[in-house]
Amino acid sequence: MAVPTKYIFVTGGVTSSLGKGIISASLAKLLQARGYQVTIQKLDPYINVDPGTLNPYEHGECYVTEDGAETDLDLGHYERFTGMPTSQANNVTTGRIYQSVINKERRGDYLGKTVQIIPHITDEIKRRIKLLGSRHKYDFVITEIGGTVGDMESLPYIESVRQLKWEMGDNNTLVIHLTLVPYLSASGELKTKPTQHSVKVLLENGIQPNVLVLRTERELSMDLRRKVALFCNVDAEAVIQSIDAPTIYEVPILMQKEKLDVIVLKKLGMNYEGQPDLAPWKNFLKRMQQPKYSVHIGLVGKYVELRDAYMSITESLKHAGAANNCHVNLTLIHSENIDESNYRDRLRGLEGILVAPGFGDRGIDGKILAAQYARENDVPFFGICLGLQCAVVEFARHKLGLAKAHSTEMIPRTPDPVIDLMEDQKGITEKGGTMRLGSYPCVLKESTKSYKAYGCEEISERHRHRYEFNDHYLKDFEKAGMIAAGINPDNGLVEIMEIPSHKWFVGVQFHPEYQSNVLHPHPLFVDFIKASLSRDPGKTTQVKRTNAN
Repeated sequence: MAVPTKYIFVTGGVTSSLGKGIISASLAKLLQARGYQVTIQKLDPYINVDPGTLNPYEHGECYVTEDGAETDLDLGHYERFTGMPTSQANNVTTGRIYQSVINKERRGDYLGKTVQIIPHITDEIKRRIKLLGSRHKYDFVITEIGGTVGDMESLPYIESVRQLKWEMGDNNTLVIHLTLVPYLSASGELKTKPTQHSVKVLLENGIQPNVLVLRTERELSMDLRRKVALFCNVDAEAVIQSIDAPTIYEVPILMQKEKLDVIVLKKLGMNYEGQPDLAPWKNFLKRMQQPKYSVHIGLVGKYVELRDAYMSITESLKHAGAANNCHVNLTLIHSENIDESNYRDRLRGLEGILVAPGFGDRGIDGKILAAQYARENDVPFFGICLGLQCAVVEFARHKLGLAKAHSTEMIPRTPDPVIDLMEDQKGITEKGGTMRLGSYPCVLKESTKSYKAYGCEEISERHRHRYEFNDHYLKDFEKAGMIAAGINPDNGLVEIMEIPSHKWFVGVQFHPEYQSNVLHPHPLFVDFIKASLSRDPGKTTQVKRTNAN
């Protein structure tokens, strides 16, 4: 008889940003390393249908799945830790829940009944939670609930979890509650009262947590853990410490030491004998924390005040650094602070330049100048999405003599639209979910740097854009020395542009950062770091101690 899918719910209390996503991903990694099939889901309480229209300052980066879903950035962590692709079903928002329920009401699906939070909204939430488990044969579905317990927005999700626990039973469901144990320097004490109050709120909503994960800056004594267990009605062994770590990639190792996976498996009646196979993960950590070399990379973007806005890119650089046995010393450079008077001074000393994606004309001139500096000084250059477009505009102006060349996104009536709106985007007025999204194929030209990096002819990469290279100018570009290294085989869209005479100058229309993970770093990022590291053949910067974060 087949064992039913087990559902694990991860909730949070006291404050946001405690790391529910990292704990969820770490547990998934530990279970996966034991041979179990695991997927992770994020329930977001905001009313937006998805984060696709949210400003990065509001919500960090928007992560794109293979099937074209614009999702929460935590799905990036899920994929980077497990190496397994996610989909639209892995991210559910209140906006999507209400949209579905209202559409059903308009169709008459409820047969004239009064539509209410309970049962209609909660039923739809439960349906979305169980959808993953029914589509594929997973041993575990881990569901992270955004926000904190007690938030008005989260109440329908908490109620849905309560109902699912009652319907499925304790053998098939488990709740992990993540809280904060703050340290008060004035009294020199760790305080458990916030955790007690958070669990009390959860209990008031009908849910008894099975496991408590306590975020802390300092080691928690066994006496303190027993105190928490007593007041929160949780087994003492199920009170787990999650202490601050230099890098998020240490968290699975820390959770293994705390026996989080063993506790979860025991409580759900699953086999917990033996140890998870974390040898490849530990090898990655060793290379990351004990690098031999160091390389200085500049990331040029307009959202650099918030590191979450470029989360996938910065993590991909770490993966690539470890693959090259080097520490990536990353400098975030605001593109609005780069102009004709200072760009040489601002960019001098960098061993590689990455121009980040984005939308709109704010900071666009600084990105174009960064591409110019990299091209003229033979500095390895990596342009992603808008970064490619900026490199194309710069090349057109200075190598093709098209002084007013631009993208029609920035200058709609530019006389030389070397970047133009995609044909199938013309006439679209709604913003949400209407871009070119998800995975598309690309055929690489042999002997190019991209071909050598990938080691194959055909690839598939994820996209998120409306504008494209205008192939009416392609012959002029290739004659002047910038070539199309990758083409979409279905519609002829230029996906990659390179300068063969340059040390390493690659611009891509897609987002390679979405496919980089710990055990499989993205080949373009790996090759970019390799080229940056070897820019000076005599350079062998030894790293004695480095911050792996």
